[in-house]
Amino acid sequence: MNRREFLFAAAAATAALPALSFSGKLFATPTNTPRFLLVFLRGGYDCNNLLVPYSSDFYYESRPTLAIARPDAGNPNSAIALDANWGLNPVLRDSIYPLWQRKQVAFVPFAGTDDLSRSHFETQNNIERGEPAGQDSNFRSGFLARLSGQLTGVPAIAFTNNLPLSFQGSAKDIPNISLKGDTKARFNARQSAILSDMYKGTSLASATADGLALPNTVSEDLRNEMVKASGGAPSAHNFAAETQRIATLMRDQYRLGFVDVGGWDTHVNQGSITGGLANNLRNLGEGLAAYAAALGDEWNNTTVVVVSEFGRTFRENGDKGTDHGHGTVHWVLGGKVNGGRIAGEQVAVNQQSLLQNRDYPVLNNYRDVLGGLLKQNWGLSHAQLETVFPGAKPVNLALS
Repeated sequence: MNRREFLFAAAAATAALPALSFSGKLFATPTNTPRFLLVFLRGGYDCNNLLVPYSSDFYYESRPTLAIARPDAGNPNSAIALDANWGLNPVLRDSIYPLWQRKQVAFVPFAGTDDLSRSHFETQNNIERGEPAGQDSNFRSGFLARLSGQLTGVPAIAFTNNLPLSFQGSAKDIPNISLKGDTKARFNARQSAILSDMYKGTSLASATADGLALPNTVSEDLRNEMVKASGGAPSAHNFAAETQRIATLMRDQYRLGFVDVGGWDTHVNQGSITGGLANNLRNLGEGLAAYAAALGDEWNNTTVVVVSEFGRTFRENGDKGTDHGHGTVHWVLGGKVNGGRIAGEQVAVNQQSLLQNRDYPVLNNYRDVLGGLLKQNWGLSHAQLETVFPGAKPVNLALS
């Protein structure tokens, strides 16, 4: 094994450490139990160039440089028709569209929050808290933490550098670990202490200590190699590799997960089928398809929901980009999802239907949509749902 192979093997071994239980013993959770993964797109992605309202003339008038062409069998760069009104960005032809054809993905347009601040941080926090609009902010209570508290035998994990707000406030010690292609990623002091205590006095104590110390030794060299190799370009391969590792942990041990993906704030030169947004969508689509494939048969026990804090302005701006908006499109994926359809309340896409003459309105509140999904997944009672999403009115969109 040469030096380069050793560095990558060492990093892979370190990344594998989360497969060890944080509860003090090795264990495998039962199969055939529901899994739920929330994917948070931070930055407010442009849903109008994901789910293309191709039947709307107003869409083409509003986006002279960003609009994606109407479905055309002779044009591979045109939208892929999903029904008579909506099409899919063609960069997802080989990843998400096959899941659509298998009825394993649905889209919920006109989705989002009651927050009209159009502030990234405020709206992200509101979503992760999961509390009603106007309620006093509690930044130590996230809805996934409250959900975890209502479930028994459902281990939870966040695939993030720091424990996200959505998982804060739990009585359980929920681990977090970043599995991104970021060689600076490592266990923090809290996680290291948990792992060290687990294996103290056992035959694995020395190996655990070596594994925790390894990133301090090799990460600088590995980081330099990877930075030079990538040239700063976004890598779909890296995201797919990340989701495959997430799938291993979610298949073998965890049942409730969170991961976030940045880079969706596209004010300038957004592009349509090429450019920053298209690259991000391709990256995301390939990662989600890799996640589904890596889960194997357990994909049938899995629900993945993709959300973002808000959508973008319907009209493009003077810099060939889009600005902070309101309503967005949620994705719901899974082997048993009742997909292949556009779900939820909808309205015609025209100027009259815009909120404040600029954004998609929110007709499907995320707390109601997620509440309905969680009730279906785990059979939560009214009281349990009230704990997770206080004051919500769960809707059954028959998605699972």
